[in-house]
Amino acid sequence: MSLHPSLKVDTAGAQQRTVLTRIERIKDLMKKGLWEEGCGVTALPKTKIIKVKAKKREKKEDEAPAAEAKEQK
Repeated sequence: MSLHPSLKVDTAGAQQRTVLTRIERIKDLMKKGLWEEGCGVTALPKTKIIKVKAKKREKKEDEAPAAEAKEQK
């Protein structure tokens, strides 16, 4: 049995985008100081998109003995 399209979870918002809109590129250039007033909005220079990776949490040293104590009980 298949799932109705209206019930599917939209994952488009959760994925990393690889393309910026024109206004996003202009804002990025403004932050970097590369945008000059009066420049054309066509043929904008490329902007690098930084991909954010989630770091894995390391167990704290305090938590490790407590977890071992619970397992022994």
